[in-house]
Amino acid sequence: MSLDLSFCSDRELVALARAGQQHAYREFLRRYKEPIFRLIRSNIGDPDEAMDLTQEAFVAGFAALGRYDADRPFQTWIARIALNKCRDWARRRAVRSFFARALPLESAHDVASEGPAPDAEAADRTELARVRAAMLRLAPNLREVIVLRGVEDLSQAETAELLQISEKTVETRLYRARMKLKTLLGETSARGAD
Repeated sequence: MSLDLSFCSDRELVALARAGQQHAYREFLRRYKEPIFRLIRSNIGDPDEAMDLTQEAFVAGFAALGRYDADRPFQTWIARIALNKCRDWARRRAVRSFFARALPLESAHDVASEGPAPDAEAADRTELARVRAAMLRLAPNLREVIVLRGVEDLSQAETAELLQISEKTVETRLYRARMKLKTLLGETSARGAD
C-alpha cells in the first residue's frame, strides 16, 4: 500500500525526498509546477522558454534540497529559484542579442527575430498581447512585483519574503509598476490610433 502524498505537508515531503523517495518529487511537481510556470511565463513572456526554465528551476531546487529551510514555505523557496532562473535567462538573452547585432549584415538573415509572433485572433487576445508586451518593457524589479501581486495574487508579505525586500518596498514598486504600465499602455494606444 502506498502513502497518499497529497495529505503530506511540504516539510514531510522534503524529508521523504531527502530520504530518496522519488514520489515526493512528483508530488512537489504536482503542487507547484503550474504556479511556477505562470510566474516564469509572466516574467519572460515566452511560454516555450518558460517551460524550459520551469524544469530548470525544479531541477536546481531538487538538487539544493539539502539547503532548504523547512520553516519556510516550499513554494516561496522554489519561486525564488525560478526568479533567479528568469534573471539568468534575461542576461543570456541580452548577451545573445548583443552578438546577433554585431554580426555582419550579410549574415543577418540567419538571425531569428526576437519579436512576438503575429496574432490575428480576437481583440481580447490582442489586448492581452499588448499588456504582456508592456509588462516586458518594465524594469525587472517592477515586473516581478506586479506579477507576484497582480498575476500570482501573493500577499504583500509573501511578495516581500520571496523577493527579500521590505513590504514598504513592495508597495512602492507596485505603485511605480502600475504607473509605468499605465504610461506604456497609453503610448501603445496612442500609436495604434495614428
